Amino acid sequence: MTPPTRDELEARLFYPLGDRLPEPGRCVEVAPGVKWIRMALPFALDHINLWLLRDQLDGREGWTVVDTCIAHDQSRAQWEQIFGQELQGLPILRVLVTHMHPDHIGLAKWLCERWSTPDQPCHLWCSATDYNSARIGSQSTTGFGGEGAAAFFRSHGLTDPDALEKIRGRASYYPSLVPGVPRQFRRLMDHQTLAIGGHLWRCIAGYGHAPEHMAFWCESLGVLISGDMVLPRISTNVSVYDVEPESDPLDLFLQSLRRYEPLPADTLVLPSHGKPFRGLHERLAQLHDHHADRLAEVLQACTDKACSATDVIPVLFQRPLDLHQSTFAMGEAVAHLHRLWFGGELRRERDADGIWRFRAT
Repeated sequence: MTPPTRDELEARLFYPLGDRLPEPGRCVEVAPGVKWIRMALPFALDHINLWLLRDQLDGREGWTVVDTCIAHDQSRAQWEQIFGQELQGLPILRVLVTHMHPDHIGLAKWLCERWSTPDQPCHLWCSATDYNSARIGSQSTTGFGGEGAAAFFRSHGLTDPDALEKIRGRASYYPSLVPGVPRQFRRLMDHQTLAIGGHLWRCIAGYGHAPEHMAFWCESLGVLISGDMVLPRISTNVSVYDVEPESDPLDLFLQSLRRYEPLPADTLVLPSHGKPFRGLHERLAQLHDHHADRLAEVLQACTDKACSATDVIPVLFQRPLDLHQSTFAMGEAVAHLHRLWFGGELRRERDADGIWRFRAT
């Protein structure tokens, strides 16, 4: 039986706004007091969705921002347009960040400074794990490049000298997109409830994609701001990085998806990439099926011969990849091998060249 295509799977979801997208520097209201911003990214994944929530904090009327885009001039210019055209003359009161990846936290420091006054600070709200990861990353690297990342990828079969040299040269990749984070923050924790604009939003922690990702669920609006945990068309990247080289993030991710299953079937999902959609339960099932299929394919590849992560990249990705995509693909390949290894279906051994190879037990 031929598996369904990505288009066929997507057709099972419902997009209440159709093909409508926010114009640059403008918003689209997706629920009462909830505005959708879409900003461009200079990557293959070419956009990120950000959210404005009408709010009242400490007696002040204004807005809460959810996620920020990377730190570059284009996104700052788009934010200035938003400030002038979409805020109804009201201030940004606080900045919520789902997680520490550059497109989500890159401009948090700039936004907080832009809207803070001596008497009324605009704080960053974030999980402590992701705040501290971002703080460290903005001062060095967190597995996105540099000598440590190159050595890690080499140990998993990436031996091309040119690719390794480019990865070594990406030591400043993270701080180039996240030059800093606010000196202070407010901690978000799983099950914590935030009062935003007369509605209660519950934090739902998720793992595997980021250290401690926070999604936000509002029962009264029937809205889930899912961040990167649940995306409508693409599967979230789940990677092993050099700073935690023997982790099992795919297991953490799949377990985290279970946390969204109790939400209503008609939940309006606001993802960080793609369009707002309904069909949460269908999409969760699709994601579980997707990874089950990929794990079965990787297991079969490792049954035929001992494989490195580099060997199984073509199993997981049947399209050409640039360097940016290849680094994520390597991390994801290791994640799938590790899930099978931790699950007892693969064993691993290091060959004479220092490369980890996995074979079916």
